[in-house]
Amino acid sequence: MATIQQSDVSSLYRWGCWLLIAGSTAVMVLRIMNVRASTGETPMLSANDRSRWCTVRALVENGTYAIDPIIRQRHPTTHRRFWSSIDRVRHRGPDGREHDYSSKPTLFPTLLAGEYWVIRQVTGKTLSDNPAFVMRLMLILTNVLPLIAYFGVLMRLIQRIGQSDAARIYVMLAATFGTFLTAFAVTLNNHVPAAISVLFATAMILDIWQNDRRGGWVYAGAGLFSAFAAANELPALSFFAVVAIAAVWRSRKWTFLAFVPAAGLVAIGFFGTNYLAHGTVTPAYAHRSDGPVVARLPSSLASRLDQAQLPNAVAKNLEQVGISLSDQALVLVDRPGRRWEIWDRVGAKRFAIVPGEGDIEIRQWNNWYDYQGSYWRDKQQGVDRGEPSRLVYAMHMLVGHHGIFSLSPIWLISLMGVVLLIRQRRSGWWELAAAVSVLVLVCLTFYVARPEGDRNYGGVSCGFRWMFWFIPLWLICAVPAADVLVRKRLGYLLIGVFLLVSLFSANYCLTNPWTHPWLFDLGTYMGWWAY
Repeated sequence: MATIQQSDVSSLYRWGCWLLIAGSTAVMVLRIMNVRASTGETPMLSANDRSRWCTVRALVENGTYAIDPIIRQRHPTTHRRFWSSIDRVRHRGPDGREHDYSSKPTLFPTLLAGEYWVIRQVTGKTLSDNPAFVMRLMLILTNVLPLIAYFGVLMRLIQRIGQSDAARIYVMLAATFGTFLTAFAVTLNNHVPAAISVLFATAMILDIWQNDRRGGWVYAGAGLFSAFAAANELPALSFFAVVAIAAVWRSRKWTFLAFVPAAGLVAIGFFGTNYLAHGTVTPAYAHRSDGPVVARLPSSLASRLDQAQLPNAVAKNLEQVGISLSDQALVLVDRPGRRWEIWDRVGAKRFAIVPGEGDIEIRQWNNWYDYQGSYWRDKQQGVDRGEPSRLVYAMHMLVGHHGIFSLSPIWLISLMGVVLLIRQRRSGWWELAAAVSVLVLVCLTFYVARPEGDRNYGGVSCGFRWMFWFIPLWLICAVPAADVLVRKRLGYLLIGVFLLVSLFSANYCLTNPWTHPWLFDLGTYMGWWAY
């Protein structure tokens, strides 16, 4: 039996990887070219991506972040508000009127608006007149092309850490067809760019750590991509912190000359675009509760507030703190005896009135999700209502209907790989494995500790999407375990079964990733759980 030379094996690996990448790219492009909303008007698939598309369109076509004219547009044939989205907030704009805005962070849609502007100038096509053409083109440019680069970088890292081509190709097969990243390539979302940024930053910090690279560009790249990952996934701030610590450990000089300015550029873009959109550096999703107290009233006024008339005592109290209201100001009764709202249509001034300790508090209006018709005002359905039990939530996050390991058991191989890397103490790799372990525990704890309303598994989604940015890290960690398992027949069988289940989960949502996982649907059908 002829032996395979090492050069032939390496060539086999490279050709195998590029064939997998080409196949995955073709599938993603075909899916994008055929993606269509259930009602047929556009390629927008959910409230989540519609919210982002609205911002992109509003910026280029109207020169504003306000999306209310767009979400109220009706289709000429179906008469549906096909641009409408529940993922929005409402607050006072710079013109003294209330407007609707996307609840999503502003940096990524702002960058996409630049892409849309170029497409509009070159082709003459617009999102209002030709949504299918423009959206599909932008999805290819925004998701598919960066994913090709992502696969290329991942291929090189896998080649460096792996010992056998069988294990390397196995992990690349999982990367190109068996994770939820390619499933989400068909829709505009924050998870794909976050995961890509994590991989690019990881590749650069490994180059710094293992090869002691001192060039400014590699530090700048690590800072730029780790910060952009955090700009798209808030918990990835923990990843940014780890990358920053590693950079400082290797070179304080290049960290402050290159890493910090590059990360600062992302921070300026993140907070700057947020200020342009909302008049504050605080992201829209953080405005979900009443603001600071501006005045206090005696509790005896509560019954008068229920009459929906603005008592003179209230107006005088507000005047004393420099807030004047018009004679058109009203008290809107939210919950009689418990909560009221001052609304002055002149200047779009709004305040919350709530009982305090022995008195009544007038607070700044800061709950931007609280508006007439808001889905998030006691109208949530299904998983959006939140899981009451933290223990049940943790179980379904890990091995239940949205389980990281039950939907994608290939991550069990990653878990084994983390242990092996830490035990082997290979420079750069064991530190990466240790960092991944800590980051995963931190993020899982963060999500379990969230209030009940936030324990919703990421809403209607094909997986626990808030952990998708870990996917490239888990793939890297899976390689040494795959190296061990492919040496035995039982190991081959085990990783083959794990891959088949992962492939099925990733492709169950082939036409729309904004659907429940197959385990959720199966459990609902069998009556195992009800939402």
